[in-house]
Amino acid sequence: MKKRIVFVLSLFLIAALGAFAQAAAPAAAPAAKDSMKYIAAAIAVGLACIAGGIAVGQIGAAAMGAMSENPDLSGKALPYVGLAEGICLWGFLVALFIMLV
Repeated sequence: MKKRIVFVLSLFLIAALGAFAQAAAPAAAPAAKDSMKYIAAAIAVGLACIAGGIAVGQIGAAAMGAMSENPDLSGKALPYVGLAEGICLWGFLVALFIMLV
């Protein structure tokens, strides 16, 4: 798992270096700035949704296991799933702030 994370982060670093290398051209400077804004917003939403999906999956599995042993715990697990889904909303909010700047 750690190797995958390092691999994905290195791919993002390589992509970012390529984008900055293209921004050095004088004619493409304003377009590169706008494109970097869109790329940053997409990365913010994408990573937040991936993290939220992983969190909901783990919390949901644990909640189902707990509810199989004690059905009264079903109402107590719901707020934790909502908190995990909130990660996606925060990523969307960050993307909106990036787009407005």
